[in-house]
Amino acid sequence: MSRLLTLVLAVAVLFGTLNPQGPEVQRHDVRLADYAVNRIAVIGDSYTTGSDQGGTGTAGWPTQVWRALSDHGIAVTPTVAAEGGAGYCTRGNQGNVFEDLTVRAVRPSDVLVVFFGSRNDKDVDPTRLSITMYGTFKLARQIARSAKFLVIGPPWPTADPPPNIRRIRDVLGYQAELAGATFVDPIAARWFVGRPELIGADGVHPTDAGHTYMAEKLAPLIGAQLNPY
Repeated sequence: MSRLLTLVLAVAVLFGTLNPQGPEVQRHDVRLADYAVNRIAVIGDSYTTGSDQGGTGTAGWPTQVWRALSDHGIAVTPTVAAEGGAGYCTRGNQGNVFEDLTVRAVRPSDVLVVFFGSRNDKDVDPTRLSITMYGTFKLARQIARSAKFLVIGPPWPTADPPPNIRRIRDVLGYQAELAGATFVDPIAARWFVGRPELIGADGVHPTDAGHTYMAEKLAPLIGAQLNPY
């Protein structure tokens, strides 16, 4: 028995000498997360809903943006109210304008309200358009008093949009400034210009690839307005 005890002690001493500090332990930094949820309202037209040319369901830019934000550690709870054919003054295929969609989507707890579009207002008198935009933004502010606003003008797939589209952009940029919103001008940024494969055969609506393109543009713009966790 004494010989066995001596042998065990000798082996223990030997291994202690060869590796005096014991086995190496790998350390992994763990960052605790604050799981605050960013509530977002999105109001838009067929560039947001998608169309028969592409961008419906999970292929649409909204779903792709939420996924991208999540991958970058930003959790969101979005409400999207968008309707094909709708604008600030122009009624969409369900009879709604952006003001109606604002009532449907915006909540007092929202941290960000996004307005996207709309080229559908191309035939609206500029004075009427300006007044209606003002009223829509004021309504959204009355509902979500502490939210940030991100207003995105109408894109155009070529470098030479017609004057009535530029007029929508100009009026919208002015009203966005009055509302204290961040304004994004896809025309000046040349979204879709030189990329005909991103627009469907109708020459108007983005394809699935076009929605991925928009998501790549919009994810950092929306993410910059939010509180990461």
